[in-house]
Amino acid sequence: MSSDRRPAFKPLEFRRIPPSEMLARARDLRHELALRRSVREFSAEPVSPELIDECIAAAGTAPSGANRQPWTFVVVTDPAVKRAIRAAAEAEERVNYSERMGNEWLSALEPLGTNAEKPFLEIAPALIVVFRHAHGVGVPPERRQLATEPDSELHYKNYYTQESVGIATGFLLVALHHAGLVALTHTPSPMGFLQKILGRPENEKAYVLIPVGYPAPGCQVPDISRRSLADVRIQR
Repeated sequence: MSSDRRPAFKPLEFRRIPPSEMLARARDLRHELALRRSVREFSAEPVSPELIDECIAAAGTAPSGANRQPWTFVVVTDPAVKRAIRAAAEAEERVNYSERMGNEWLSALEPLGTNAEKPFLEIAPALIVVFRHAHGVGVPPERRQLATEPDSELHYKNYYTQESVGIATGFLLVALHHAGLVALTHTPSPMGFLQKILGRPENEKAYVLIPVGYPAPGCQVPDISRRSLADVRIQR
């Protein structure tokens, strides 16, 4: 490695927490996240843009392959754009429910009460569309200080983009819940229409569509259970 590419390091900011407090914090977070639910009945009450921005900033702290941070978060609040997204999503979902999904898939969805109608895409005050950068455009981040000017014709490889964007999406969902909002992970596959409606470049692929807001009065959610710790933890 040449001297001008030598990586820079700095001391880790780490505060050691007493073991009893560590356990209490872990339990508190577990109990808080146990209350998080996927919501399909939203209030139209507006949400502070600053609040959403803080949650997206938290998502942006997620680790990523080679620190390429291959994500874009598009916040949609314009009613006309939300209407267009709903129309396109429902068109795909009608095909999904009538043709693409087999009987086993439909049977698995039945207890959740879902169908091709997605009114929450218009009612929720904000939609966050997470895009995955299949590759980068321009000069790679680690070389930008050496570049005299950006070059939009250049492409560079990103690494572990599915995993990286998945982790960032998880951070986002935790941040939204912690902030006091409700959300839904919606994937009306295929999602190419989102790239077109939102005017994103060809290297950005829609990863997930997340309606965000407050629950509607009297909001109902499916009565489901989660696997126990004994079911998911294995000791070796």
